[in-house]
Amino acid sequence: MFKKVLGRVLIALPIIALQVFWFLLIFYLLGDFTELLMLGLQILAFLFSLYIISKRDEGSYKILWLIIIMGLPILGALLYLFIGDKGTGKKLRKKIDPIKEGLKDTLPNNTDVINEVRQKDRRIAESLNHIYETTGFPLYRCKDVTYYPFGEDMFADMCLELEKAEKFVFIEYFIVQAGKFWDTMVEILARKAAEGVDVRVMYDDVGSIATYSRSEVRQLEDKGIKCLPFNPFFFLQLQLNNRDHRKIMVIDGRVAFSGGVNIADEYINETHPFGKWKDIGFRINGEGVKSYAYMFIEFWNAFSSDRPIDKERINEFDYNKADDKYNGYILPFYDSPIEGDPTSNVFFTEVLSIATDYVYFYTPYLMLGDTLYDAFIRAANRGVDVRLILPGIPDKKMVYKISRSYYEPLLKAGVKIYEYTPGFVHAKAFVADGKLCAVGTVNLDYRSLFLHFECSSVFYDSDLAETLKKDMEDSIKESRQVEYDDTKRGFFAALGDGILRLLAPLM
Repeated sequence: MFKKVLGRVLIALPIIALQVFWFLLIFYLLGDFTELLMLGLQILAFLFSLYIISKRDEGSYKILWLIIIMGLPILGALLYLFIGDKGTGKKLRKKIDPIKEGLKDTLPNNTDVINEVRQKDRRIAESLNHIYETTGFPLYRCKDVTYYPFGEDMFADMCLELEKAEKFVFIEYFIVQAGKFWDTMVEILARKAAEGVDVRVMYDDVGSIATYSRSEVRQLEDKGIKCLPFNPFFFLQLQLNNRDHRKIMVIDGRVAFSGGVNIADEYINETHPFGKWKDIGFRINGEGVKSYAYMFIEFWNAFSSDRPIDKERINEFDYNKADDKYNGYILPFYDSPIEGDPTSNVFFTEVLSIATDYVYFYTPYLMLGDTLYDAFIRAANRGVDVRLILPGIPDKKMVYKISRSYYEPLLKAGVKIYEYTPGFVHAKAFVADGKLCAVGTVNLDYRSLFLHFECSSVFYDSDLAETLKKDMEDSIKESRQVEYDDTKRGFFAALGDGILRLLAPLM
């Protein structure tokens, strides 16, 4: 693992060294004009700060970058351009937009199904329609959904469905790592590829930087499995910060899997680096599968240099439309950092604002922007039963400490916070008022909400809401409730938490 990371870092080091060399050379050549240069840098920092202030963005994120840029004008500006500015995804947009334009007629119109929901709950229909308007992904009648309270349950069904594959298998994950989970799947996929099934795998290059190598990609190719790393980390790229955090598996257009589970053994509790790993996922049949097929095809065709997928593949097979006995409604969609609207952040804020009884969230990390943070507090102040279920054993101690720095105001407002004592919670979901819920890949942190490509499915009037609530209640029984007195700390500890909160958008 160390050698894999070191190899990528060594590639970037010459570029960093070259930049440092140029900066030193400029200062040397200017000599007596250094003071003039410093004045110029201060003016540049001021102008850059005005640019940041004018942007529509989270206040806490703006404050962080203003402090960095005013203190370190050159380095701060470069850091912002490389990892801070959400506009750094322009190069990705140039690849995605033409493919999206070519696929735009493949998904159905939203109107009829939205009108059905509007008759049941006008306010919820408005929020669902807003997702459609901003992402292009429609609402469907949900034919069937299966919920998995642990990754190992989903893994077993994944293997069963892969064995049935006849036409194609699309797999897209943030993390892929050799072990029982992945090796078992590869054995099945290799057999299916030999039978003529079109098998394609896409993974995030940075997400898997320590777990998957180019040699392992070549081994997949040798087995007839097409493989594509997303946004490879070879050089310091402006779009390096925009990662593919989605988790998608589509088989023959008849079934799709998604949720928080990556393809590594801790996700199915074969290994236990942080105690019991609590993760969730789901399987759907029906028309909703079409949107997941679309997501994969759009990305594959945008980022693969060859072997594109014909857009007709989306409609090639029977997606088993729901009949009169459908199980509520489903809206699968993906968040995009290259679009202006942070879809999940907006939606979560709206859910908290319209809830009247309860809202429960699963999240491994808690680093909220101002808007969503206020929405949690205001919902609890209104008397809504707001609960957060987080890890009892952290995977990243610094991030865990930052998450806990948000506890005091939330608890004071009446939000109930639970830490899952058996281990680490990696689940990402919410359920509200017994009728609305979502399961997907979105953490309650800045990266997921604003910088990464993510995917989720929103369910309305589905049995899944009660199933998810029951699972959350079971997790709460195994958790320690955090009390307000637990958050009391001294001056320096509070000061440290404030600094960490300031850095939260970079984590």
